[in-house]
Amino acid sequence: MNVIATIAAEETLNPLWAPSWVFGVVPLVAFFLLGFVVFTYRDVANRHSNKSDNSHGGHH
Repeated sequence: MNVIATIAAEETLNPLWAPSWVFGVVPLVAFFLLGFVVFTYRDVANRHSNKSDNSHGGHH
């Protein structure tokens, strides 16, 4: 019993490097930033459709 008490007494908790809520907010912010990047490119094909119509012969 003395060995178990000694091992249990030597255990230390490793503290997190940030508060626990940061581990949820950081991925959420990254998700919204990547979503904003995708949202900004939503109409690129329609803006340049006149360039591609003349260069290709027919639709396949």
